[in-house]
Amino acid sequence: VSGCASTARHDPRDPLEGWNRGVQSFNDRLDDYFMKPVSRGYQWITPTFVDKGVTNFFNNLRDFTSAVNNLLQLKLSRAVSDVGRILVNSTVGLLGVIDVASNLDMPSYKEDFGQTLGRWGVPPGPYIVLPLLGASTARDTVATPVDLYASMDTQLVSGTSATVGVSVLKVVNTRANLLGASQLLDEVALDRYSFFRDAYLARRRSQVYDGNPPDDDENP
Repeated sequence: VSGCASTARHDPRDPLEGWNRGVQSFNDRLDDYFMKPVSRGYQWITPTFVDKGVTNFFNNLRDFTSAVNNLLQLKLSRAVSDVGRILVNSTVGLLGVIDVASNLDMPSYKEDFGQTLGRWGVPPGPYIVLPLLGASTARDTVATPVDLYASMDTQLVSGTSATVGVSVLKVVNTRANLLGASQLLDEVALDRYSFFRDAYLARRRSQVYDGNPPDDDENP
């Protein structure tokens, strides 16, 4: 009933709402019955300092692709900052396990190819929920394969026996870090789908405009 009522509102950003709700329902069930239990188990058996080190390691790898995307967006000072973070964390920070750069007040930007496309005027297009991957837009859906292929963790282990293990560890670590946020979402959202959609679209628009989106432009 809530799905039909929401679809009747015809949100212009979400012409595929009926399909999207079905995909999100599938993703939520997969999350409830598999990802959450695995992530809780990971948190339970992993010491906090190890969990933090794994997160820092993957974040350090993300700074590589962030630097490239900042260059593509001509944000040179941010690209230099990303490179600085990589140099500091990869050396003093023991390959990124310790986030020394943040302690030195070097900001982390984590730009992706979807933001780069938005920076150069590519509109987001309709909201889309992807199987397994979750919330997206037409623009971000096109950008996602580029981000996945260009990610340093993919490049470092591509074609080796470690490929699956590293990918699984990255997914489980990321989901474990979001357990608290997902619990809060479940508690406060009357319509989980609409809440998540609106939050996602607002966040992506803010990211494209570096936290300062104009009031008169609804595209990016």
